[in-house]
Amino acid sequence: MQQRFANIWFRHLITDWVVTERPELANEQFVLAAPERGRMVVKAASPKAIESGIMVGMVAADAQALFPALEVIDDDPGKAAGLLNELAEWCIRYTPIVAVDLPDCLMLDITGCAHLWGGERAYLKDIVIKLRHKGYEVSAAIADTVGSAWAVAHYGQDKRIIPPNGLSGALLPLPPAALRLEATVLERMQKLGLYQIRDFIDMPRSVLRRRFGQQLLDRMDQAFGHAIEIIQSVKPAVPYQERLPCMEPIVTAVGIQIALKRLLEIICRRLVKEGKGLRTAVFTGYRVDGKVVQIDIVTNRGSFNVMHLFKLFELKISTLRPGMGIELFVMEAPVTEDVTEVQKKLWNTQADSGNVNLIELLDRLAGRAGMETIHRYLPDEHYWPERSVKIADSLLETPQTAWRIDRPRPIILLANPQLIDVAVPVPDYPPVLFRFKGTVHYMKRADGPERIEREWWLEQGMHRDYYCVEDQDGARFWIFRLGHYDHDDSKWFIHGFFA
Repeated sequence: MQQRFANIWFRHLITDWVVTERPELANEQFVLAAPERGRMVVKAASPKAIESGIMVGMVAADAQALFPALEVIDDDPGKAAGLLNELAEWCIRYTPIVAVDLPDCLMLDITGCAHLWGGERAYLKDIVIKLRHKGYEVSAAIADTVGSAWAVAHYGQDKRIIPPNGLSGALLPLPPAALRLEATVLERMQKLGLYQIRDFIDMPRSVLRRRFGQQLLDRMDQAFGHAIEIIQSVKPAVPYQERLPCMEPIVTAVGIQIALKRLLEIICRRLVKEGKGLRTAVFTGYRVDGKVVQIDIVTNRGSFNVMHLFKLFELKISTLRPGMGIELFVMEAPVTEDVTEVQKKLWNTQADSGNVNLIELLDRLAGRAGMETIHRYLPDEHYWPERSVKIADSLLETPQTAWRIDRPRPIILLANPQLIDVAVPVPDYPPVLFRFKGTVHYMKRADGPERIEREWWLEQGMHRDYYCVEDQDGARFWIFRLGHYDHDDSKWFIHGFFA
């Protein structure tokens, strides 16, 4: 697929933002200034101020001397970068790859996206109109490369969409500044009468390098597609993502359900072809007022069962607030896992339907109560009881060691042993009684001790002597003494409960 890029140039980024905050300045002369070498210097000027001859770099006091009514506003050096990041995140509704190009541009990789809006012309028009409604004066262009899109957005006159493989005709009439060259290089070219790219494009590369440096050759190669230019998106692109723009904003639950099911069908069809199933999915809606709403699900096993996934999402659709309408829906699968041929057959065979039903039941329970409420445990290779089990990441994960069944282990194991008060203990025997949470337990039966040494390669400390004990009411506990009975630091703890 032919790569396509769009460049969005904010002609007056900072001053446009100031006007959105203070509408009374819309047709007024004002500048933003910051201290520089002991003087306040103009860093940005409103269109009206520029028309009057005020330029960036002027001393603010000189500008005020010429125009006494000129308002000078303190500039925030990091404001441009912050605004561009916010606008880049807003533009993610048009493509998953949006990069900030300081000081006043955004670069979009729109490969495979424009057809969702009915073509590149409608796509670019939609972006420009909505940004202008936000209060920003923008110039935008689409071309095959990052450099050519930037050049046409800044210096193109009429044609803003360069057709595939049409770079030469679009770039040759443009000035050398369209190649993003340094000011010193542009000055030398001006003196030599090189006013357009066509004036030097056919010169020997060795001559251009000797006179103007390697940067000129690099920028030419990038603009004409002879060298790759990588852009860094403000958000990492998700490999599995599908988009569904709407002709009219969607405000009803039924409309949201239709969009959800359609996106699930598309993304699951792709997952099946690649032998994968999704473990997490995010359904995002971009509202016409610029806000973003989303819901997500998590599965216990890689799945591409559209109806099952739809039911998981359906539990959360009521939490979406469409506001004045959602104009774009996006489905993402950030986490996927390989699905074997056996797993694929599970959806259609009777023999394994119980396994599938169990998995789907767990997914629905997790959707209602939260994934953190359901855990699967596996044995782990540790002696210390609280380290001897671990939470499985998936239902497909297999244990690396067997469960220990040669010794009694409690049904409920406390994550952290809790200190108990005991009567004066008898050496190498459990206590006659102990107090736990205000209740006194008298020992009727006991079994032990089972000594478990501390794992010295992980930490230093004393061993534990465990006892299985039963109190007067028949309740059974797993308690231990830390260290030897005659040790000064010897203490007793409860660690678990038997059935």
